[in-house]
Amino acid sequence: MPAVIRHDWTREEVLALFDLPFPELLHRAASVHRERFDPAEVQVSTLLSIKTGGCPEDCAYCPQSARYDTGLKAQKLMAVDEVVARAAAAKAAGATRFCMGAAWRSPKDRDVAEVAKMVGAVKAMGLETCATLGMLKPEQARALKEAGLDYYNHNLDTAPEFYGDIIKTREYQDRLDTLEAVRAAGLKTCCGGIVGMGESREQRAGLLQTLANLPEHPGSVPINRLVQVEGTPLHGTALLDPFEFVRTIAVARLLMPASMVRLSAGRNEMSEELQALCFLAGANSIFYGEKLLTTGNPDVEADQALFARLGLRPMPVVEESRTVHADIACAKPEAA
Repeated sequence: MPAVIRHDWTREEVLALFDLPFPELLHRAASVHRERFDPAEVQVSTLLSIKTGGCPEDCAYCPQSARYDTGLKAQKLMAVDEVVARAAAAKAAGATRFCMGAAWRSPKDRDVAEVAKMVGAVKAMGLETCATLGMLKPEQARALKEAGLDYYNHNLDTAPEFYGDIIKTREYQDRLDTLEAVRAAGLKTCCGGIVGMGESREQRAGLLQTLANLPEHPGSVPINRLVQVEGTPLHGTALLDPFEFVRTIAVARLLMPASMVRLSAGRNEMSEELQALCFLAGANSIFYGEKLLTTGNPDVEADQALFARLGLRPMPVVEESRTVHADIACAKPEAA
């Protein structure tokens, strides 16, 4: 019987999973993964920055913030036809989901109208669509849903108690409010965070606890490993132990059994062996392509070669019946 979807995890329960012996943790995570997914399939997504730089926020990790001198040149919103061409190239390379990201604190209605045109065109190509545009108002979320958007990404970034050390221009509740607007519009959520920002294990557990206790588990849970960019406040932060990163992936899989757990930012600095451990621990989604917004990503040929060596294959477009919306909640069995 598949692991029951829960929304009532305690911090102590999550920390107990982190504390398991490494082989036991990976065994549990791999077993839960197999209950709902083919372990040889990995969802392949491509992320395009459709509006780069110039963001007024002060996120300490972000090279797109206008507050930091990172050498990044701000760019205007891309034209619809250019986005469509990039989506076509991504599909030809094997991507099944196309994500569009814009460096806004919150988009204006005219911006949403333009992105809606992009969404409609990309959706017509047979790709799943995702967007990350900052904070959304309910009516903006509804407009994107009507245009054909499948997923909206809005990360929590870190645990509530560590958030103020990383971002001061937006409250944690602002993020939760946007997620609520997205769910209310009928959109699926893509929501995760960043590890390796100097947080403690308990704070990593707090991020995953918060994600797992949302009213609906995110359909996709991107786990980002901090990419240190010179000029940002977090440049020079002590690197996260690779095995701790794998533990984070495994615990995410256990807490959110039916979600896509995505290796996101930072994969360019991961060895192939580390990536393989993450797939074993329950990761089943990657970003594919040369860049992840503004930082490097393994190229398509390298990913294809790694898939071949590991016997992995791209996942077809996920059927609605396999998403977390079909799951039942809230029994409280033993952690498994």
